[in-house]
Amino acid sequence: MASTATTPYLLEMVDITKQFPGVKALDQVNLRVRTGEVHAICGENGAGKSTLMKVLSGVYPHGSYSGSILLDGREVEFKDIRASEHAGIVIIHQELALIPELSIAENIFLGNEASRGGVIDWVGTNRRARDLLDMVGLRDDPETPIKNVGVGKQQLVEIAKALNKDVRLLILDEPTAALNEEDSQHLLDLLRGLRERGITCIMISHKLGEIAAIADSITIIRDGRSIETLDVAAGGVDEDRIIRGMVGRPLDSRFPDYTPQIGETLLEVRDWTVEHPQIPGRLVCKGSSFTVRAGEIVGFAGLMGAGRTELMRSLFGHSYGQFLGGEALLRGRRLRLSSVPTAIKEGLGYVTEDRKVLGLNLLDDIKATTVSAKLGKISPNGVVDRHKEFDFAERYRTSLRTKTPSVNEGVSKLSGGNQQKVVLAKWLFTDPEVLILDEPTRGIDVGAKYEIYGIIQQLALQGKGVIVVSSELPELLGLSDRIYTICEGAITGCLDKSEATQEQLMRLMTLTSSTHVPTA
Repeated sequence: MASTATTPYLLEMVDITKQFPGVKALDQVNLRVRTGEVHAICGENGAGKSTLMKVLSGVYPHGSYSGSILLDGREVEFKDIRASEHAGIVIIHQELALIPELSIAENIFLGNEASRGGVIDWVGTNRRARDLLDMVGLRDDPETPIKNVGVGKQQLVEIAKALNKDVRLLILDEPTAALNEEDSQHLLDLLRGLRERGITCIMISHKLGEIAAIADSITIIRDGRSIETLDVAAGGVDEDRIIRGMVGRPLDSRFPDYTPQIGETLLEVRDWTVEHPQIPGRLVCKGSSFTVRAGEIVGFAGLMGAGRTELMRSLFGHSYGQFLGGEALLRGRRLRLSSVPTAIKEGLGYVTEDRKVLGLNLLDDIKATTVSAKLGKISPNGVVDRHKEFDFAERYRTSLRTKTPSVNEGVSKLSGGNQQKVVLAKWLFTDPEVLILDEPTRGIDVGAKYEIYGIIQQLALQGKGVIVVSSELPELLGLSDRIYTICEGAITGCLDKSEATQEQLMRLMTLTSSTHVPTA
């Protein structure tokens, strides 16, 4: 066994194998991470990336897997997360472990409180918190409740929390999945700064452009096996090279071939106006008007906080904010949208941006989730037909190619991409005429994105109207037939696919509501 003096590697994971009932999640995976580098782990959803990091961080304790973990050349056996943190390994999960009602400082020191004589030293706590926040470039008051800061700042709080634990190896699972470009860039700059200070980072991400820009090395995992490790400094590593390793073949196009068949106007929204649920007088939707034609994919672009999600949620049964006015028509018939059940009955479906909070009940299995939005469809005489429930769930599992041994599996056990497919199945089961997809590929690998793009296109070819909200402009440009832009709660423009560019979209996304241009 190597010693600390002879190994350049801070971490070595050797022949790691992890099994769950009916599934071998990891099969002799090997990973070597050099001291002071940013090491990326890439792979499709369900490849085993998060499972490997849970083994490393003690979430899956020693004895629940086979293989060995070496830190500084010496074998370690972590029985829980506290043991791995004691060794300087800290993991920040995609679902942030922060308590909304507590302050930034309280979250940083939770479980590690500074006290004198058994009483918390709040002055010292806030002073130390301020120092940690300065290190990550966050200027907010340490006493600010977490619920009052955005997701980007919450990521920085998590990193500050890790720095307080004398972190040597920081693991970040999809750290930029929910961030806008500005926050993502700030986070990447912070990782570069940590690297300069000698802190080693492991980063899991599906944003391959970011990986290529920041990583020193990239390990690719496919189907539970480590395939290869790429040395970025050696050259020749770009997004296409990473994709080829992930999916086992070149991906010639990011979008399936598709010829739209667009018909007459299907959905028309007129002068839709909504007030913020907590701030009287603040409008989150300012007289929004737009149309969706049969067989059309309509994109909505806007910076974070522009009001895209607020518009869609308020449209879907007034599920956000205080509705002040406006109307929606389907094929010229005015819709009743006073609640989510009525919106479903009227032919709308909505795949939310936060699948784990608003899209899924993580205690349910796949079959129960699939039919949950329209139980009446399989409930003659008010009793659920379990055979039909299973048959529908199995049909969607097959057609969407959801990776799971059975529809009896709990949705909490699925990878992010496969959870997204279950959410899609739930809304396809309702037979919507207009399907709203809010960030449909967030946290999903490039192969799964390609599959979901194909599903969206097939819906459009069936004559459905599809609305896609996305923070990724290349995604909207590649997928949409038309793109609306939103700024400060107002629709500021509309571009056809043939004329839309990232530059034009950004210009319209940054117009103030007082200077908005007419929309198509």
